[in-house]
Formats: sequence, structure tokens, C-alpha cells
Amino acid sequence: MFQNNLTKIFNTKTSRSGGKRWIKNWIVQVENSCLVCYDRFLSTLKSHLEDIVNYFIARHSSGFVEGFNNKIKLIKRCCFGIINVGHLFQRIFLDTSDRKLYAVIINMLYLTQITK
Repeated sequence: MFQNNLTKIFNTKTSRSGGKRWIKNWIVQVENSCLVCYDRFLSTLKSHLEDIVNYFIARHSSGFVEGFNNKIKLIKRCCFGIINVGHLFQRIFLDTSDRKLYAVIINMLYLTQITK
């Protein structure tokens, strides 16, 4: 219930001050519910509230960049022990780009090696 309400706040077209007011009201509702599972989240939300409400100015988030960085970290963990750094970058390229594009590049490299 509370999660959906918070999502609705961020999906609502409002100003920075309006968004801040809505979020503060949401925080009060959660605190009045006596649910302790939200305590840590509320603490983080309160300490970063000024930065979070900046979202309402231009509605941009760093979600894509955060997800991309997480994906690269995962690939690095999976490739632990690879000696050749070039192979690591090939793996990152393969996992983060369109596989059809990668197949075309591999075929071009293969064809250039055959014609030599």
C-alpha cells in the first residue's frame, strides 16, 4: 500500500515544493502506521530528501547509469581470473551491446583473417 502511494507521488506532475510536501505527508503516514520495516528507508529518505525532490524539476534519474554500472560489476565478478584484459572488455562488450552487432564484427574479423 505505502509503496504504491510513493510511486504515485513520483508519477504525479507536480513542482519540487509540491513533491516535497507529498513525500513529507507520506513519511508521516508511514511513521503513524508503526511499521518498523520502513525505518531504515525512512531514515535514508529524510537524510537525502533535498536531493531526491530535485527529481521533480526535470524528471531525470540516474537509473540507467546505476543499472549499467551494476551490470559491469557483475560481469567483472563472473570473469574473475581472466588474465587477458582484452577478453574482459570483449565480454563486457558482448553482454552490454546488441549480439547481432557483435556477430557482424566477429564475421568481419574472421573474413579479414581468411583473406590475408
